Amino acid sequence: MTIKTFYFNPYRECTYVADNGQGKCFIVDPGMYGPNEEQRMADYLQKNNLQPIAILITHTHIDHICGLDFFRQHYPSLPVFGMNYDMKLPHYLFSENTAKSEEYCKDNIDEKDKSSKRKYEDNIFTLNQFTSPSVILTPGHKEDCVCYYFEEDKILFSGDTLFQESVGRTDLEGGDTGTLLQSLHLLMELPDDTTVYPGHAYPTSIGHEKEYNPFL
Repeated sequence: MTIKTFYFNPYRECTYVADNGQGKCFIVDPGMYGPNEEQRMADYLQKNNLQPIAILITHTHIDHICGLDFFRQHYPSLPVFGMNYDMKLPHYLFSENTAKSEEYCKDNIDEKDKSSKRKYEDNIFTLNQFTSPSVILTPGHKEDCVCYYFEEDKILFSGDTLFQESVGRTDLEGGDTGTLLQSLHLLMELPDDTTVYPGHAYPTSIGHEKEYNPFL
């Protein structure tokens, strides 16, 4: 899996394009803001002949989803996944997904488990032509935060739960420090050599954070 990082919008949010090397990709947290950033995304996909098969949302703060309209306009059948408030995983974020989208999803997404358990092994779905990600519930920064763990690739998309030597803020609506700390300890169960792609700043690893993150 090859991962391209874009820094979008005034918050320098990390939008990731994960490419399987065979023309398919998925997007994590599309944060394009305005036509210039949308064009950067469009140019990258076109230049690399990439077809998006899904969007994964780590949480619904505006800087992580402000590029969704671009994808919904240009890829109307593209499924969008994230957590919803009845704790079912995976889940379409938008009820107005059409029957066309559901048909498209049958070819690209295979839902295996919708349990509400926090243990990552219990929440797995399949992105065809990619290894299967586990969905880890990590509330604390916001109540709908999740992380996506690709065990075979040793990759975690952590959103705003875990950063390089830092963690997500909890002073916004839906934030809770105690809950965030519980979520962080859950992430520390992952292997040390797991590469972490956070929602802002730069990649890190679980092993590095265990040693150097002052919040852990």
